[in-house]
Amino acid sequence: MTAAEVLEFYTTLERDGVRIWIDGGWGVDALLGEQTRPHGDLDIAIQEKDVRAGRELLESRGYREVRRDSEWNFVMGDDNGHEIDFHSFVFDASDRVVEGVKYPDGSLTGTGSIDGQEVRCVAPEHMVKFRAGYELRERDIQDVTALCERFRLEYPKGFR
Repeated sequence: MTAAEVLEFYTTLERDGVRIWIDGGWGVDALLGEQTRPHGDLDIAIQEKDVRAGRELLESRGYREVRRDSEWNFVMGDDNGHEIDFHSFVFDASDRVVEGVKYPDGSLTGTGSIDGQEVRCVAPEHMVKFRAGYELRERDIQDVTALCERFRLEYPKGFR
């Protein structure tokens, strides 16, 4: 997915009153303020109450559900190979995640930029934590290194 495609999706939802947070590789690049590598998909955090609006927007553009990992996580794709990975959750009155994908308190407070446009994203310290606990691919190692250097964060335990 290109930066222009990500921003068009983000802006259209925003205009319709739907907030999303950029996660995954695009989230890392948003935090860094520059695209560091190509991205085959877009990962988003979205409130469950807004999933329908996001689905309808994508369906109107030829997307369909291509994979479902759980009630709270599914992927929509189009015939051009674009994919958007939905990570849905429910906020309580204090904006704490109480159901769905368990984003920790404070994790949905990041801001970054894609092609100069400010976007909401996962906070850098949480983005680094999300890259721990599994075998890291080369791009994950690059992401963690870049985030830790830029934001002066501690490397995750056992990181090489």
